[in-house]
Amino acid sequence: MRWWDIAPVLELERELFPHDAWTAPLFWSELAHARGPNATRRYVVAETPDGRVVGYGGLAVAGDTGDIQTIAAARDHWGTGLGARLLTALLNAAGDFECREVLLEVRVDNARAQRLYERFGFEPVGLRRGYYQPGDVDALVMRRPADPDPDTADPTEAADPTEPRGTTIHG
Repeated sequence: MRWWDIAPVLELERELFPHDAWTAPLFWSELAHARGPNATRRYVVAETPDGRVVGYGGLAVAGDTGDIQTIAAARDHWGTGLGARLLTALLNAAGDFECREVLLEVRVDNARAQRLYERFGFEPVGLRRGYYQPGDVDALVMRRPADPDPDTADPTEAADPTEPRGTTIHG
């Protein structure tokens, strides 16, 4: 993600998460930690060939643990495999940072996202009560070792082939 991606990401953020959307200062702060030799963040965006931002995701690293901070795909790209591609990019970034494990929080009422994470080998490890505000929705904490079982099938194989070709993911 680059600074000029923040405005379209905020539009998507407000559309998808109207009650608990991130703010511009929060994205600016995250990007500040994504540059330089001591970077502890990696943010990616997905764009269509005409430059429309249709997805984004972010990873924060502390020591040897990665934490997926956010991941989202535009509604018109749900079911196309874009979420899997974004998650793959973030897990690759965790590998670049030499993370031993990756954590995330997901709303307990977001079964679609939970299924995606389970396909990638994430397992529930806890619950954070009232984590998502102002709706007072619990978060399911999920964990995945950085190097899952190599015999596990590639979760991106289940991607829908109707995803618009040319959609690219970049940092």
